[in-house]
Amino acid sequence: MHLTHVTAAGGGRLAVREAGPLGAPPVVLIHGWAQTGAVWDLPGFRTYAVDLRGHGESDDFGDYRDSVRWAADLDAVLDHTGPATVVGWSYGGLVIADHLRFHGTAKITALVFVSAITEIGRDRPGGVTGPVMRAALPAAITDDEVMADFCRAMAPALPAETVAELTAAATSVSPKVRGELFRRDVGSADVLKAVDVPTLIVHGTQDEVVAPAAAEYSAALIPGAELSLYPDTAHAPFLERPAQFLSDLKRVVR
Repeated sequence: MHLTHVTAAGGGRLAVREAGPLGAPPVVLIHGWAQTGAVWDLPGFRTYAVDLRGHGESDDFGDYRDSVRWAADLDAVLDHTGPATVVGWSYGGLVIADHLRFHGTAKITALVFVSAITEIGRDRPGGVTGPVMRAALPAAITDDEVMADFCRAMAPALPAETVAELTAAATSVSPKVRGELFRRDVGSADVLKAVDVPTLIVHGTQDEVVAPAAAEYSAALIPGAELSLYPDTAHAPFLERPAQFLSDLKRVVR
């Protein structure tokens, strides 16, 4: 793995964890709330795992509530990688929607939404949460013990070592950043209807962080989208069912 940085909107630096053979298809990976790009391990691709602003090795800078900024961050990464498949887990799906709103799919060859939201705010169907997420908020924004409980509950079948890594990443994100990511109200119906690249939507049937209804909403709006529901899977399909996820990803990556 090689760590590089790209300059984002507002002059902050975004860390990008590059891995895999240079000749392999490029895949940009966007993690979820209070995580980092280190969560991904997808052999066989040239991966570019981003640390979102305020997370991991990226700078804490700028406005966390403005869709324009999130869109520009992903655009800066795509300028670095060239046209790529973009994969967004959980909050990463909202970042993709932000980018599509302002930049379309000109630099995107395919999309993969993984246990993802595409909207946020009260009564937004693309952002409907489950009981684990509702139980964690708002306390997990400032309380590291509650955040640790959330990391254990998001995917209960994961090994303790993996849960410890998720927890360490989550608690390294400042309470300010953890909170700012939720202080948004974004609808994406028109954005999703305009998607014109191959799209895969993966979601665990037992996800209690982001409800499967959010995936069904996106799949109904994105033209030609494929919805793949993983049985007996919670909020991290790529960690809980890695072989199945890699197989699905290989069908989509362009």
